[in-house]
Amino acid sequence: MRTLLNVIWLIFAGIWLAIGYAVAGVICCILIITIPFGIASFRIAGYALWPFGRTVERDPDAGVMSTIGNVIWCVVAGIWLAIGHVITSIPLFVSIIGIPMGIANLKMIPVSLLPLGARIVDVK
Repeated sequence: MRTLLNVIWLIFAGIWLAIGYAVAGVICCILIITIPFGIASFRIAGYALWPFGRTVERDPDAGVMSTIGNVIWCVVAGIWLAIGHVITSIPLFVSIIGIPMGIANLKMIPVSLLPLGARIVDVK
């Protein structure tokens, strides 16, 4: 079932989200100081391609720099990404078939809001 949902997700939403996060990652990697944000964007792009069967896990040893980076990310981009995920999930919830896709879209909010210090792991 996960594979079927991931294929449907990939066709209708995942490829576009992944491209957007990958472009943001390339832009962030232009300056040396924003490379951690670029790496986080690439990590989110991989998650956006294949979200079913995976989850976000916080690293308790991430440190202070991760917290500072998350605050900067949240102010500059995170809040807008979270709002975008909420807005795009609303039409998905309207159709019965789109409900799992809407849930997957909402599941991406924590990692798009605070990406540093987060790991994407497979669900066992």
